[in-house]
Amino acid sequence: MTNSTTELTPQQLAEACAEAMFSRDQASQQLGMKIISVAPGRAVLTMTVDSRMVQGHGACHGGYLFTLADSAFAFSCNTYDKATVGSSCNIEYVFPAKEGDLLTATAVELNRGNRTGIYDITITNQDGQVIVYFRGKSYQVRGSVRRLEE
Repeated sequence: MTNSTTELTPQQLAEACAEAMFSRDQASQQLGMKIISVAPGRAVLTMTVDSRMVQGHGACHGGYLFTLADSAFAFSCNTYDKATVGSSCNIEYVFPAKEGDLLTATAVELNRGNRTGIYDITITNQDGQVIVYFRGKSYQVRGSVRRLEE
């Protein structure tokens, strides 16, 4: 198989982009995130809430929930080998996550234009309880996801 974007299927390209990004993503790695699946415009990541993530009310700190949602957003909007960043987002915390919870962030592309996109990310716990709703808007910048520009 060649590295040419035109010779990869959309699924192969999405997987190659996720692999390249994750290899450089120390933030997601250090928090124990795992990529469960990617597809064009989609990503599913997991993270287990550990004691470092618990705030003063005994629940997972919202910043960690935001980070998980943001990572799923990033992996979903970068599946086309077009470097893409977040331009804005909104998060709704609807249920607390607790220490030991296995969280799953599922990102789905709603719309993708020439340079912008809209993505919905839902975080659930191991019981299927919705923890977070997150909507991100993306903006395509210059460059390849798989090859960092010099």
